[in-house]
Formats: sequence, structure tokens, C-alpha cells
Amino acid sequence: MFFKEFWQKNYKKILPILTLMLLLLAGHFVFPKTKKIEQQSLINQKEPAPSKTQTSQKEDVQDKTLKEQIGQMLILGFRGTQFQENSFINKAIKELKIGGIILFDTDVPSGIFPRNIISPEQTKKLIADLQKNSTTPLLISIDVEGGFVNRLKPKYGFINIPSAQKMGQGTPGQTLQIAKDLGKQLSDLGINFDFAPVVDLNLNPQNPIIGNIERSFGDDPTAVSAQAESFINGLNEYKIITSLKHFPGHGSSQTDSHFGIADITATFQAKELIPFQLLIKKGLAPTIMVGHLFNRNLDQNYPATLSYNIIQKTLKELLHFQGVVVCDDLSMGAITQNFGPSQAVIKMAEAGCNLIIISNNVNSYDEALPYQASEAIFQAVKSGEIATSSIEESYNKIIKLKKDFAIIK
Repeated sequence: MFFKEFWQKNYKKILPILTLMLLLLAGHFVFPKTKKIEQQSLINQKEPAPSKTQTSQKEDVQDKTLKEQIGQMLILGFRGTQFQENSFINKAIKELKIGGIILFDTDVPSGIFPRNIISPEQTKKLIADLQKNSTTPLLISIDVEGGFVNRLKPKYGFINIPSAQKMGQGTPGQTLQIAKDLGKQLSDLGINFDFAPVVDLNLNPQNPIIGNIERSFGDDPTAVSAQAESFINGLNEYKIITSLKHFPGHGSSQTDSHFGIADITATFQAKELIPFQLLIKKGLAPTIMVGHLFNRNLDQNYPATLSYNIIQKTLKELLHFQGVVVCDDLSMGAITQNFGPSQAVIKMAEAGCNLIIISNNVNSYDEALPYQASEAIFQAVKSGEIATSSIEESYNKIIKLKKDFAIIK
């Protein structure tokens, strides 16, 4: 009775309070539940699967990167003494993104002079024009050992460089000064890579490609190492990259690898490795050129340039070489007479070669060859025959080399 009278007199005041209490109670049970449902809904949501277009675009970017990395592994030879916009070499620079070029004075397949070099002024302009048209600065390479192997001959207006044999008859100090003079000349021209010095021992004076044309400092590994060290130091003063050659040793051979594989199985001596070993230890081997040399005791199936046993096991693991491995010219007879170019270039990459020379200046001139080589390596990576990491390693070493020698600023 009391409650009824109380309600009748006071319900207008009590009703809003009850309503508020009910709303609060409802909120306690309803809102947390709603929030939980919303959170669960967010958890259950998945990222949308990439579309075929997105996947294709990603693959296109990866393929483009891979092809550019392969391009940096190539050093190409070409015909022409002046830069031409529509030339083969400019197309290769733009399309293949090549790592560098190699210059010659004479075109061997045709027997015609000139090929790339006429005079200091012309050579300097050609190099500058090529560099201007390359996104990544080029390795501008050349063979200037001295004596018979010298693309910058005095008759074209360049300085005289004596042969390694003649330098070997003098003191390392005299060799250092010769190399400084050469380094200045190369630097002034814009050349940044000399495929020298030869550290092959003169173990066979009648060797048609080494001893017979005075390319060796001598037959004593310690003396050869001392002369090579001076030569390297002289060029280093002008930031010129050098390359010890021809690993594992061409000095005892009886044949010329330009015309076929030089079999050194019976003639090779362990001391031929000593100059390489000593100069590697001294940090004076930024690059080493591997020759087309067959030694059955090191690899029963392949010459050194195609041999994992010789490049990886002997050079890198046994001698602890960590620099850039250059494989001698893909155009040489040792390769062309025994292997298809695609097979050879794939084996080179598999074996651990970082830079591959395609001079097109031995027996024939084929402007399609660099494209064929690039595509062969690309397809071998895509199929899993060559590890992607192997190409990335080569690319990184090449870029580091260019930075170390201030080619890339």
C-alpha cells in the first residue's frame, strides 16, 4: 500500500533514474559483446590475394633486375673509332646494361687497322662519349702489358712500354716508374682497367704465347712476384685496375689458347701458383684472369675458365682469393672449337666467373653473341641451373670494384 502511494506521488522523479540504470546495465552486457564481435571480424579479415597483374609486374621487375646484373658481368669488344648513336656498342650499353668494354688497335678477323684506336685525342673522345651514354660507369679495359702486347703503340702517339721480359731484367724500382708513366697515360685517356701484369713463369721459352713473345718477367716465382708488385703499385697510383694472368699458369704450355685449349697436364708445376698466392696475400690482386688451360690433375673434364674445381676450389678456397674473377675471352678458339657459346658462358657463371670477356676479335665478329650469352645465363637462372645468389654475388663484386677504384663516385 505504501509503495503504491509512494509510486503515484513520485513516479515522475523515479522513472528517469530507473531508465538510466537500465541503460547502464544494458551497456555493460551489450557493448562489450559488440566490440568483441567487431574485433573478431577484423581478425577474420584476410589480405586480398595479389592479382595476376600484380604478380606479373613483380616478376617483370625481378627479371629486369636480373638481366641488368647479368649485363654488368659482360665486357664487350666492338668496331668503331667514333661514337655513333645507332652503333652496336651503344645499343649493347642501353639494352644489355653491360659492365664494360675492351679496346683494340687492330681488327683481327678482318686484319684491318684501325679498330678502336688511332691517336690519344681520338681514343680519349671515344671513351668519354661511351661513358656519357652509360647509366652505370663502364669498365674501360685494354691489354697493355708492354712489348708485343700493347694496344697503345708508340706509332699511334703513345709512350713506349718495354716487354715484361725486358722489365724483368731490370730492378723492381725501374718497373715501378714505367708503370707510373703508363698509369698516367691510361688515366688521361679515361682507361681504368689494364689486363696486366702477366705472372706466368717462363718455364718454356718456346711457348708461342708467353715465352716466345716476352710476356713473362722470368722463371723465378719470387722475382716475378716482385716485378708484378711494382707494376701493380705504379698503376694503383692512378686508380687503374690490374689483373693477374693467366691462372693457374700459362708459362709451361706448348700451345696458344687463342687457337685451342692449351693442355698443361704434363707440364704444369706447382710453383706456378706462387706469384698468385703471394700477391693475393699482399692485397694486390683486385682481379685475376683465368685462362683456357686444361689440367687433368685439377679437372678431368673442363678447362680452367669452365671449371668449378679450379675457380672455386683452387683459386677461391685454397688460395683465399676474394676479388673479381675474370674469365678469358669467350671468342677464343679454346672455347669456340670445343663448346657452344651458350654452354660455355653458363659453365663460366656456374664455375664462379664474375666478368666474362666477349672481344669479338679472334676468328670472327658476331654482334648477336653478347645477346646470346646474356639470354643463356638468364634462362639458366630461371631454370635453377645457376643460383640467383651467384649472379647477385658477381654483380656486388663488380660494383664494389668500380667503387674501390673511383669509377662509381
